[in-house]
Amino acid sequence: MLNETFLVTGAMGCIGSWVLKNLVKEGVQVIAADLDTTPTRPALLMSSKELDQITWQQLDVVDTDATCELVRSNGITHVVHLAGLQIPFCKAAPALGSAVNVTGTVNVFEAVRAAGINHFSYASSLAVLGDDSQYIKRPLGDDVPLLPKTLYGVYKAANEFTAAVYWRDWDIGSVGLRPYCVYGVSRDQGMTADFAKAILAVAADAPFHIRFDGLVALQHANDVAQAFIASARSGHRGAAVCNLRGDVIEVSEFTQFLKTSYPLAELTHAENSPLPYPADLSDDGLRRIIGDVPHTPLETAVQQDFERYLALIEGGMIDLEQLKS
Repeated sequence: MLNETFLVTGAMGCIGSWVLKNLVKEGVQVIAADLDTTPTRPALLMSSKELDQITWQQLDVVDTDATCELVRSNGITHVVHLAGLQIPFCKAAPALGSAVNVTGTVNVFEAVRAAGINHFSYASSLAVLGDDSQYIKRPLGDDVPLLPKTLYGVYKAANEFTAAVYWRDWDIGSVGLRPYCVYGVSRDQGMTADFAKAILAVAADAPFHIRFDGLVALQHANDVAQAFIASARSGHRGAAVCNLRGDVIEVSEFTQFLKTSYPLAELTHAENSPLPYPADLSDDGLRRIIGDVPHTPLETAVQQDFERYLALIEGGMIDLEQLKS
């Protein structure tokens, strides 16, 4: 590990912040790249001393030359590619969404190819799949048909096909992961951020309404981050794309769990408004690549997040306005 130098794109996001935290804890040299290098989310997880161990680099992944130069000039050995715009941003600005999510990913493939790196991990999404009703077998494997319903999902599906071509034409191996309902400290954007916000609301003694119900797959950001790191280190030969599983649970069960654990919690959730995506997912494909898939039990993860949120609130280090959106 002393000879490793990781590049993390999209490092200021939720999963990126947890990837940085894990790599710093290991003592690995890491380059954190993003369009804005203000470490707002990483600072929720790490001390100033830990943040100082990271090299921060501004990068627009749409810029091919800049992406290739960053990989080449820093002696990068491993890449975790997380840069991307989420569903609402892609809908609001389709051309920009395509540029960042599709062209940006192609540029990362080009950068690793030019640098002689033969494998890396990248973020796909469960949004590449269709509605739950379009699939029969449970749990769903990695190879089910891609039937995206959003531009974001289409862009992520394009990246999965791109990965297959780079493996076939240039022997560039990759592991794409399809996160679903990621929760944890620093998750503050997107519909499925409601789980993290619910825990924050409990810590802040504030009411909160989860905007959907139904069966979901909850995946803690720390576990997801560790899966990305392990995938980047796996040396997998091929273009694998893997589902994540985590805790498959009804939203009503989640809210009841929080109310039971924290009796003063003021939580509600929508009725008859499930998310469209399948939740009963198999992670067997990922297990074949990295072995045991990281999983923090829900009770432990919630308690750890609750305690961290309390500390952040007491220190005035977290914006509670996010609970209103």
